[in-house]
Amino acid sequence: MSSGGLELPPGGDSSGESAPDAPDAPPGGVSLAHAVEIGADLGWDAAQWAEVRTRAQRAGRAYIWLNLVEQRLRAVVAGVLRPIYEPVHGEEWVVAAAGPAGQEWVQRAVAVREVSRRKGYVLDPDDDNLLSFLTLPQLRELMVQHWPCYEPYLTGRRELELALDELEVARSAVSRNRALSPAVLAQAERTSGRLLAMLGAHAGGPAGTPFGGRLPADAVEELVQDRYADVVGVHPDRVRLQRRLPAEDLFGAARRIDAIGIGLNLLVQNYSGRRLIRLADAGCRLRLLFLNPASSAVRRRERELGLKRGELSRAVEMNILHLRRVRAGVRDPAAFRIHVFDETPRFTAYLVDGDGPDGLAVVQSYLRRARGMEAPVLVLRGGTRTVLGDAPDPVDDGLFRTYQEEFDATWADARPVS
Repeated sequence: MSSGGLELPPGGDSSGESAPDAPDAPPGGVSLAHAVEIGADLGWDAAQWAEVRTRAQRAGRAYIWLNLVEQRLRAVVAGVLRPIYEPVHGEEWVVAAAGPAGQEWVQRAVAVREVSRRKGYVLDPDDDNLLSFLTLPQLRELMVQHWPCYEPYLTGRRELELALDELEVARSAVSRNRALSPAVLAQAERTSGRLLAMLGAHAGGPAGTPFGGRLPADAVEELVQDRYADVVGVHPDRVRLQRRLPAEDLFGAARRIDAIGIGLNLLVQNYSGRRLIRLADAGCRLRLLFLNPASSAVRRRERELGLKRGELSRAVEMNILHLRRVRAGVRDPAAFRIHVFDETPRFTAYLVDGDGPDGLAVVQSYLRRARGMEAPVLVLRGGTRTVLGDAPDPVDDGLFRTYQEEFDATWADARPVS
């Protein structure tokens, strides 16, 4: 042993003789094996890549919701506590609000902020404040400590805390890049939407935006809407559509309904006549366009579906007779118009409030062997949209406008039902 410290013996076998294939090592050093001798397999097969992509997709959806909740919570904390502490403590108002109980985590946030400043990680001047470096649990602590200040604006402290506790499971998994199960992801999305509603914002946009009505836009839709035009939902059949978007939510409080199809069963069989009368008397304008039950197109459709002759035409006629009775109970019959067309039916569409910023449409194409309940469904968003922070623009390049124009052209050639 030298006086300079402990030296490890040279690599080799126990006899002190070097192995014949070992690389030359300097005296006192340790020989390393070639990488190929380790036997590590660094490649991934298709199944492993698929698993990683699935994990990333789930984590990405959860991250969007968590980020939205954190930004909203940060705004709520600042909105209440800043006017109380800033006049006295200036830029250190967050440190003052944290108090002695929060000194440990607030000083940690101060250190992270200083490092981020020094290394140029603060990309937006608006983020150069201590509040932007607090985590979701720390923001929660500020609210809990000062709950009497928030009580006039928020209700249900216990419910708010329980919802934030539920989010911790997803937050922990996403922050540490661990697997997120579909059940936990679904729970995180539901909880985030509930939290945003508690904090005074619709689940997907600020309070007051048109997307907070019959089908609120979620954070993922707003992120990808420029890629998928105005398609905001795709369902394998109408049953699964109605679980997500019941007829009451689709047609309730509508200002205008334009519907075209063979029998319009989604409206006739799922929305009662009394509600239709109330809707029309409240100012809704309805234009309902049926396939003529006496046309040859109905008979061709009966053959496609394997129905008995006259079976489909009688069903369509019954729907029309029902809506005629409904129309008779409306104060202004001009608000409730029924037409029939004789062309080959290509799709069924329910276009709700297409003239406003909160329009929504349900569209199904007719398949040769599938009834209306079994055909795939598209849900379209009308009105305006905002793409990645741009100013809201009319959705002129979407499918909603295409189907609206098709409806208007068919309506112009159709015959009224007396």
